[in-house]
Amino acid sequence: MANQNITIVDEVTQTGIQTYRLEQIKRRLIEVDCPAIVLFDPVNIRYATGTRNMQVWTMHNNCRYAMVFASGDIVLFELSSSAHLSKGFVDDIRPSLTTDFMAVGYRGEEMGRRWAQSMLSLLAEKGVVEKKLAIDRADLIMMRESEKLSLSLLEGQSIMEKARSIKSLDEVAVLKRSLQTCEASVAFMRGRLEPGMRESDALAMFMQTSIERGGEYPETRLLSTGPRTNPWFQETSHRVIENGDMLAFDTDLIGPMGFYNDISRSWVVGDKKPTDSQRKLYSLAYQQLQHNTELLKVGAGFLEYSDKAFQLPDNCVPNRYADVAHGCGLGVEYPFIWYREDEEWGAYDGMFEENMVVCIECYVGELGGVEGVKLEQPIWLSADGPVLLSEYPLELDYL
Repeated sequence: MANQNITIVDEVTQTGIQTYRLEQIKRRLIEVDCPAIVLFDPVNIRYATGTRNMQVWTMHNNCRYAMVFASGDIVLFELSSSAHLSKGFVDDIRPSLTTDFMAVGYRGEEMGRRWAQSMLSLLAEKGVVEKKLAIDRADLIMMRESEKLSLSLLEGQSIMEKARSIKSLDEVAVLKRSLQTCEASVAFMRGRLEPGMRESDALAMFMQTSIERGGEYPETRLLSTGPRTNPWFQETSHRVIENGDMLAFDTDLIGPMGFYNDISRSWVVGDKKPTDSQRKLYSLAYQQLQHNTELLKVGAGFLEYSDKAFQLPDNCVPNRYADVAHGCGLGVEYPFIWYREDEEWGAYDGMFEENMVVCIECYVGELGGVEGVKLEQPIWLSADGPVLLSEYPLELDYL
């Protein structure tokens, strides 16, 4: 098999990972009695086929897709101009159709009808009598034209999320190797970061060295300093970093092999020691991290976990993070564990399972406060208990 990634894994292991992933999808399709699933999400396509092609661009241009059958057959519909990228990964590669207005203008309905017809033809070609298939991301025109031709489209994102949530041991090992390239880039940035540089300079150092190590692209720009660390979710700016500023960041990086390299760290920049206020924030974030990690175990319920999670001080609750924890693989994945304060926005129950990888999210910043601290650790739920995957140190001397 060809390799589109920097070499952090041998070909046998990579082939084994793809075989395991296909079996996961097949099993989920059989469970819901669906003959096939069509994938538009480029992350799902990568999971199913091992291929990548303009990952970010194809997230908002539905120009490539894959059909995965419960029998194990895969057909990849690719841009004709770049089909060569996927040779060696998938045997059956065919030209794709799109309904995007940018590409086809007012011919959208015509192209949607042709797409639905091609799906029906492919089902028949593979001996599938039922006129139904699951779909992970639904385009409105394609849905309407499918209805006209009596092709039933079923919700399929849940199939893929549940398939992706349970890792093989090879996946866990390679995810850790991928994460190590990210951690090396964090260490490079920290070693050269000085007061007087800009936040954007820090992010640029991290991204350059990450790409040199096989990293692909960041999903966010969450690196901020000083007063821009509170509240959280302020994107990297050109602010000049001052001596004694708290720097906080979330890597949110797609690394080698497409794995999500997701850690968060915070530290004081320059030669000043942390202030009492900075130490207090860091200690609270560290307590949250330790408490919620110790709670994590196979068989625990999602809502039960939320109930028992670390209780932030009242003046920090309004600035709480978006979630308590989330799955991690090729991106932020199932499950997503909400704070109970945010239950109305979609909190759901379920159970932590063996070989999930879960990121514990921690942010502490007082409402109206000057700074905040962000920490995050990826944890593998092994048969022997939780295993920390990140080796990048925390600032234990701040405690």
